[in-house]
Amino acid sequence: MPRDPAKLHEDDASQHYTLFPLGLGQILREYGVAELHLSLNAGKWNYDKWGYPLEQDVGTGAELWAWMGDGAVTSVDDRWKSLRNALAGLFCSSLGRLDELRTTSPAETFKPEGSLPHTATHQLRHASLPSENVCTENLTPFLKLLPCKGLSGIASLLNPHRLFDANWHGLGVHVLWHQDEGVEVRLTFQTVSDPLRSPLVTKQDWSLESLFNRKIERACPVARSSEISVVLPTNDEYSIYPEPSSIRDSVALYETQSVEKPLNIAMEWAINFDHLAAARNQKPQTSLSVQRTLKERSQLNGQLSVSLTNHDETTLEVLYLETMPWIVQFYLHTLVPRVNGVVQNEAVSNISYIPAIPHSRPTTFQAVLTIPPKSTLLLTMDVTKAFLRYTEHPPDAQRGWDLPPAIILPLNDNDSNDNLHQARIYTPTLLVDLATPDFSMPYNVIIFTCSLMSFIFGSIFNLLTRKFVVVALDPPKSN
Repeated sequence: MPRDPAKLHEDDASQHYTLFPLGLGQILREYGVAELHLSLNAGKWNYDKWGYPLEQDVGTGAELWAWMGDGAVTSVDDRWKSLRNALAGLFCSSLGRLDELRTTSPAETFKPEGSLPHTATHQLRHASLPSENVCTENLTPFLKLLPCKGLSGIASLLNPHRLFDANWHGLGVHVLWHQDEGVEVRLTFQTVSDPLRSPLVTKQDWSLESLFNRKIERACPVARSSEISVVLPTNDEYSIYPEPSSIRDSVALYETQSVEKPLNIAMEWAINFDHLAAARNQKPQTSLSVQRTLKERSQLNGQLSVSLTNHDETTLEVLYLETMPWIVQFYLHTLVPRVNGVVQNEAVSNISYIPAIPHSRPTTFQAVLTIPPKSTLLLTMDVTKAFLRYTEHPPDAQRGWDLPPAIILPLNDNDSNDNLHQARIYTPTLLVDLATPDFSMPYNVIIFTCSLMSFIFGSIFNLLTRKFVVVALDPPKSN
């Protein structure tokens, strides 16, 4: 059970850390965290091509959200600050930058996935850092949290040279508490690999060795169940080997503890892959497609545009969330919803707007959007860009600022083929160009001032230290 925040100042009771990761458990107990979700992703998840992910937290960069109990000697905000700093040290990341300038509390979008103890009221803290890069330094401490590390079992496939070369990859740490079952820790790693990355390749054949350059040599001895699932094609002619342990609902299952080792699952197709036919017949894999752009008219003004297309035959309602840093501020009165080019104000309802406070708090905008069947809803809203102090610019100021993705939560997705109808949808991040000062000017001023001062000092120093005397010249000798 999560620790009671009112007893954080007392000595903690002994915990069972035989399999539970000690480093993570100590952090959760120290700061009274009831539920934690951390994701570190690289790339942009393509919902139209790949559908919904198995783990829904696929926003670009780092995302951290936690439910924390109130009522402790230290406030929730103070413990939130300590939590992100501790996780930054544990995973060798920049989570310490998730400060109050990026922290919000959108409880309607990030509801608890587990149970919350009744010992105290709980508050949500959420922050994202889209500019965070994911590399081997994050994967190494992630593997150390696993009972068998990366030495055996499915985790032995996590080869950083192949994982970080994929079209998309991301790792996640999720800690939940279930009232009747106890604490659940879910450590996930997702990757999207494309065997047909080159148009010259005409075979879809793949294997564990071709994807990860590794095989499963041995099973994890402490794992009660270790299973690999392979979704089988429905129309194409293919062959898969070795024989799966079982096949259920067009899914081949391999129990790594019982199959022959080394395990190298492979699939081969009888015919070549037609790139042109696949491009012509490609359809969106989800019932909702989203596009989000920021049109910049000048260094100070711009327009945010969000397009949502409903591919379903029924009306779709979604909860739309924007958590924008204070550097981009909304003009809410300019919000205009258009359905297929016609203004329809009733398409937006239940608006919740918390304006930003410069240098202190980001903007939080939530609304319920109603999208008719086979229609496109276009939202436009004017924005203004702040003028920053020169000390507030990042080292790569000329590149611009990464803005966090918008989050869409379907409220009544009726797609029968989608069992993740409550999954959050993340839009791609945006890059905003702010007015940037000439950082070379201070250097030029310093060089000019130092040169002038040295010239003046040298002249005065010569006048004060040099002795002027009359030198008598010898008269010219006559012949």
